[in-house]
Amino acid sequence: MTPSPLPDAADAPTGYDPGPRWKLRYWSIFLGQAVSLIGSAMTQFVLLWWITDTTGSVSMLAIAGILALLPYALLSPIGGVLADRYNRRLLMIAADTLGALCMVLLIVLFLTGRIEIWHVFVMVFIRGSLQAIQYPAAVASLANLVPTHFLPRAIGLNQSLTGIMTVAAAPLGAFAISILPIGWALSIDVFTAFLGIIPLLLFTIPQPQRPKQRVHGFFDTLRRDFVEGFRAVWSVPGLRKLYALLACVVMVVMPSFTLVMLLIRNHFGGGPAEVALMEGLAGLAMIVAGLVVAAIAPKRHIRWVIAGFALSCFMLAATALPERDWFVLAVVAWTLSGFFYIIGNAPLSTLLLTTIPNHLQGRALSLMTTVVALAAPIGLALAAPVGELLGIRGLFIFMGVTGGCLVLLGLLSRDIRRLDVTRVHSAGPQRQKPKTEATPASDAKPDRPDRSDS
Repeated sequence: MTPSPLPDAADAPTGYDPGPRWKLRYWSIFLGQAVSLIGSAMTQFVLLWWITDTTGSVSMLAIAGILALLPYALLSPIGGVLADRYNRRLLMIAADTLGALCMVLLIVLFLTGRIEIWHVFVMVFIRGSLQAIQYPAAVASLANLVPTHFLPRAIGLNQSLTGIMTVAAAPLGAFAISILPIGWALSIDVFTAFLGIIPLLLFTIPQPQRPKQRVHGFFDTLRRDFVEGFRAVWSVPGLRKLYALLACVVMVVMPSFTLVMLLIRNHFGGGPAEVALMEGLAGLAMIVAGLVVAAIAPKRHIRWVIAGFALSCFMLAATALPERDWFVLAVVAWTLSGFFYIIGNAPLSTLLLTTIPNHLQGRALSLMTTVVALAAPIGLALAAPVGELLGIRGLFIFMGVTGGCLVLLGLLSRDIRRLDVTRVHSAGPQRQKPKTEATPASDAKPDRPDRSDS
């Protein structure tokens, strides 16, 4: 299971009553999925470390990252349509079960000594594809599991779970491979997957009512929804420029999250324990940053977005600057990079939710997810040859400095700076009213833009 941002409380059905036993059902499913989520994250750490330790190659890690991200990016829109048309609980069960069965096959290959790198590549591709089906079903199910008044708390619990997973995955993965052969370490994921499936077998998830006759076909619905979300973003110059800017930044810096293990191993001479330390502290920093943003509640969101992302990128470059014996400085820089990332990302989410109308938020945010998910594998593909040329240390410095400079370019765009006072009123460009003829100045009452928008 992947970490899933949950729908805004305003999207929940008004006055929805999930029944008298909703607490038992919700907590059983939530805890089961939480265990499954942590197990999957730990497995990802174990597999990436095995690739790092076995190959020591930027290209091999980049290929693994591309195969994990690309199917997720391409299939997520289809997963969303499936979640709206078919039984979400069965989709979640099917995705988790198939993922567990594939992992069993991989475990057998490890334990029999027949494992090859392409086996792992196939596995990460399958897992990425299954997550694209499971993720929308899990997100869409939340509003049908709890009453409306509890939905904000459920969202908060999910966000806390994401932070816990970020902190716990690397240390748990490092501990598992330190005491178990890698094959048995991977078996933990199978066990946690079935712990997540059991509550789904015991409890039902209420399904939203749908019309008996479908007005549009599957792919026509997919196309219409995508176009409407695209128009919602394209109708505002600042939004489309911000989306393009973030896509470029993600393309440059995203490879660092996959390649950080290689930096620790090749440059600092570290192992799983050092990776776990760095990732764990960065996860804690992200949680602290979220609390800071919640306490301050910034009003000028764009300034925070630009400052946070730029500082995060520059701290990313600083991670590779210390010499081999100064690993502690790299840990501090990576931790600060995670902190500043949330300082920028949290106001970005608020900005989008306050700029885009509620009925268009899902599609517009899905477009952001698709843009980012497509930019990430492109960045990994480009990082592979650059990393082979500059070395892993030079690649990190290049990614951080280039990404930070790209973020700062956003300050040069007046449309992006004005997003704090911009609101989207429709899914398409606004049409101006034709001017009336011979209207006396004293009687004219034109619609004037708010001076605060200037």
